[in-house]
Amino acid sequence: MRAAEVFLERFGSSPTVRSFAPGRIEFIGNHVDYNGGPVLGAAIDRGVEAAASIGTNGRVRLYSAHFGDVVEADLDRLAPLKGSAAWANYPLGVAWALAKHGCSVANGFNMVFDSDLPAGAGLSSSAAIELATATALNGLFDLKIERQDMARWCREAENEFAGMPCGILDQGTSAFGQAGRLVLIDCRNETFGTVPLPEALRFWIFNTGKKHALLDSLYATRRRECEEAFAVLRTFRPDAECLVDIQPEEVVLRRDELRPELYRRAMHIVNETQRVRSVSRALEKDDINAVGRLLVESHASSRDLFENSCAELDFLVERLVNLPEVYGARLTGGGFGGAVMAMTTARFSVESASPVMASYAKRFGIEPAVFSARTGDGSHVLAR
Repeated sequence: MRAAEVFLERFGSSPTVRSFAPGRIEFIGNHVDYNGGPVLGAAIDRGVEAAASIGTNGRVRLYSAHFGDVVEADLDRLAPLKGSAAWANYPLGVAWALAKHGCSVANGFNMVFDSDLPAGAGLSSSAAIELATATALNGLFDLKIERQDMARWCREAENEFAGMPCGILDQGTSAFGQAGRLVLIDCRNETFGTVPLPEALRFWIFNTGKKHALLDSLYATRRRECEEAFAVLRTFRPDAECLVDIQPEEVVLRRDELRPELYRRAMHIVNETQRVRSVSRALEKDDINAVGRLLVESHASSRDLFENSCAELDFLVERLVNLPEVYGARLTGGGFGGAVMAMTTARFSVESASPVMASYAKRFGIEPAVFSARTGDGSHVLAR
């Protein structure tokens, strides 16, 4: 990536700090994070690079190699932007969150971003921008922010400034990723751990080409439906703190108390929570076939119960799981477009996927972008 070179071109000097934050694969735990359950994510070896220097007079200047003009803002008058500059709400939101928590970047800053993540593929480029920003500012101003706080504050930036009601899966995975491991997040307590992956596994990402635009999607609707379902179920389980505390059989028992769509949403969440735990146990036993089956079950639940899949995602999953080198596949991320993740053997290749890609192109008129991804480390300073 060329963040440092672009910084010199745009601002006429070299950056003081460079940082990197990875994109992430949602391995399993679809929409469980904001319902208080456990999720498994994988930081990948692609992401966002930021190059930064201290500014003057509280002025922020931002530039992305993938967007248009420099975006400028004053720290004492931060407000969400609209239109073509809306991408800057993620780094501006981080500056807003840092100020909220007493971390001063009062001089302002200049920052350039570059990325090798495909836009709209469900790999959480927004969280990667946030973590790259926070990591760069942490180094630039010697803020000494703990990694756990960094993940939390970046999530706040996305929720409260950018207006995206996500849980902490994206930011937590980008912050705590480790090569060769999955990130296990207890989203109720916001604690982070890791689970080892067998070395022979590979991840392949198939981007449908259907834009993954959560702010313009039904993401907020799904979150509200989960909240409504929990409000009903909690009248029968007053000790429950969140939806994932309800057992599947309890949801079935109270089916008549729920609107049909609320029943489906609740059943997805409570069963997906159990699948996350089952995957963790299967990985401990190196039972990769069981993990693959659970991934496929997760996609079916997203398709039929949570209804956040689409024809393009379903087509890819149905065909990928029939390939001999694929253990399992599912949508990754919020859904409503974006990408499919396939967990494969090390022998899987683009040539292995070519029949699926050809049939997809025949059906939808566009060949899906495909690339392999390895697990990678979480956000870190590259140079200072």
